[in-house]
Order: sequence, then structure tokens, then C-alpha cells
Amino acid sequence: MTDSSVAALRAASGPGARTRVWDLPTRLFHWALAVAVIGMIGTGLNGAMEWHFRLGYTVLALLLFRVLWGFVGGRWSRFGAFVYGPGSLAAYLRGRAHPDHLIGHTPLGALSVFAVLTILAVQVSTGLMADDEISASGPLTRFVSGEVVSLATGWHKAQGKWAVIALVSLHVLAVLFYVLIKRHRLVRPMVTGDKLVSSESGQVAPSRDDAASRWLALILFALCAGVAWWISSLRV
Repeated sequence: MTDSSVAALRAASGPGARTRVWDLPTRLFHWALAVAVIGMIGTGLNGAMEWHFRLGYTVLALLLFRVLWGFVGGRWSRFGAFVYGPGSLAAYLRGRAHPDHLIGHTPLGALSVFAVLTILAVQVSTGLMADDEISASGPLTRFVSGEVVSLATGWHKAQGKWAVIALVSLHVLAVLFYVLIKRHRLVRPMVTGDKLVSSESGQVAPSRDDAASRWLALILFALCAGVAWWISSLRV
């Protein structure tokens, strides 16, 4: 969306109302994943393999939780809220964004989210099957063939590692661009959960973020953490 179209939308819409867009589980997931991924990259580069494995299992649990939360979470955290077709993406790039694009994830933001989740899922999966033949091997190496172990190890230590670093760097640069250049408030809503929604967007349904949904999220994450722990217990 161009700066002029954003300005026009804001001018036409008048004052807005604060709306709960990001529920607490989504916000905690976001910041926990950021810390875990940065830690996973750092420990991998420095050879601190025990912590690298621990953070990898943490990322695995977080990813499993996000998949589940993408179906039962708050309104704007569900995948259905930011799965856009080619037409929506093209309209957004031409400066004709739908009002919903300014509430949750934009079409470009949605592509970034799915790219990050996919690359991280592949990196964690290959890590579970990787073996450096020195001191570290994943818990699933004994369940797959040597050829699969070799392919997984090669990807995890080379292309996958740099793909994760590139995506993380690109994500940070994109956030800085939108915050510093386009003056979009992206960080604060992911801290507080609330976003100033213009009246142009009409009646916007907020994300559910009550005690019941938070307890549900806690139960789901506990189950996902249990799966990650069980997988880690297979390591010999």
C-alpha cells in the first residue's frame, strides 16, 4: 500500500477505536519464538550443541502450538484471517488495499509469516534427523535411512541455516522500514495487543482474549511441549 493511499484512508476514516487484535497467547508466542530462534542461531554458530538442541525443541513446541492456535486462536491470529489470494496481494501492491489489510497481517506480512513458519519447520525437522558424526545427532536419526540423515544434515548445516538467518534479518529490516519510514505502529500492538482501527474498516470483530481462551492456549502449549519432550527423549 502506498503512502498516499494510507494517508487518504486515514483522512477519510477519521478517528478510530482501540481494538484487541493480537491475543496474549499470540503475543507470547511471537516474542518467545524470536528469542528462541536468535538463541538457536547463536548456539549453533558457537557450537553450544546442548543448548542448541534445547532451543530447537523449544522452537518445535512453539511451532506446533502456532499451528493449533491458527485454527482456534483469536480472530486475527487464525490462518483464515490472513490467507490471501493472488488478487488481494496484487491489489495491495497496487495501493488498493482492503481495510482488513490494515488490521491484522497485510498480504505481504502474511507471506512473511508463512515463509518463516515453513523454513523454521524444515530446519527443526532436519535438525531432528541430522548427525555431525562427532558429538551431536538428532533423536530421529536411528529411525531413518543413512541417505536421509545425510540429506538432512547437509541442509541443516548449510542452506537451512542461512535461510533462517536471511529470513530473520529480512523480517527485522521490514519491521524497521515500516516503523521508521512508513510510520506504521507494528511493535506496540504486538506488546499491548491493541490496535487503533479506523472507522473506515467498519465494525471490526476483536480477537477473543479472555481467561478461557488463555487457559485453552496454556493447555495446548503444554501438550505441544509434551510432544517436543517425548521426541527429545528418543535421543541416545
